[in-house]
Amino acid sequence: MKIFISSDMEGTAGVVDWEQCRPGQQDYELYRRLLQDEVNAAIDGANQAGGPHEFLVNDSHGKMANLHPERLNGEAAYLSGRHKPLYMMQGLDESFDAIFFLSYHGSASAGPATLSHTYNPAAIAEVRLNGTLAGESGINSLVALGHGVPVVLVTGDQTTASELRPFWPEARAAVVKQSVSRFAAESLHPAQATRLIAQRAREAVEALGGATPKPTARIELPATLTIRLRNPDLAEMATWLERVEPDRDEPTVVHLADDDPIRLYRTFVTLVLLTRGIAE
Repeated sequence: MKIFISSDMEGTAGVVDWEQCRPGQQDYELYRRLLQDEVNAAIDGANQAGGPHEFLVNDSHGKMANLHPERLNGEAAYLSGRHKPLYMMQGLDESFDAIFFLSYHGSASAGPATLSHTYNPAAIAEVRLNGTLAGESGINSLVALGHGVPVVLVTGDQTTASELRPFWPEARAAVVKQSVSRFAAESLHPAQATRLIAQRAREAVEALGGATPKPTARIELPATLTIRLRNPDLAEMATWLERVEPDRDEPTVVHLADDDPIRLYRTFVTLVLLTRGIAE
């Protein structure tokens, strides 16, 4: 199989503070290593299911250069760098068989969810996909749907797992921590966390190998993203983009609809980048 891995960082066991996942901070190197261990655990688990498989890891956190490429197991290819047209899903195409979302986190309006946000916490308060609350996992699933590749594994806290379920009910989840609040969680010991991730990755690949047809995202097309911004100025700026329409009643809400899920995703990412210009 060919497996695409999108790796964030806030969902890593033990991570509960922004300084733990920002380069230059005292604790960053420790939690960077724990993230790398979780990514490698997913690769090892997948390879236990009829491997060796082919892997592409898209580093999707911050400046998107958090992993040590020479330490990636399975001779995985590594996609890094912060300018990517498809952002957290860059590199995915129809040639892949499965997608892993590793070290993901809950959405801006979910709770409890450690370090919860949706792409840009300074601008975005909530996103709904066809009326269902969507975090980054749900929004990124638009690209998976567009290429016909199933999301089969997500790792992070309990809220992250529950947010993916409406869109991919058959996906496995490795819950490595229980969030208490936005800045507190009870995490598994890193050794237990990596064992759980490896187990769920193996189960996910085994299940996919016997699945006919492959799982499909439960996202009806045309799809609509309903986005609540932090203030009316941000919402007004968002409407500068094609297909983005203001809400009739809510000055902080805009709607974006499209029958092409990848174009919908790209427009959303453009909206995020645009609103960063005036977000506080």
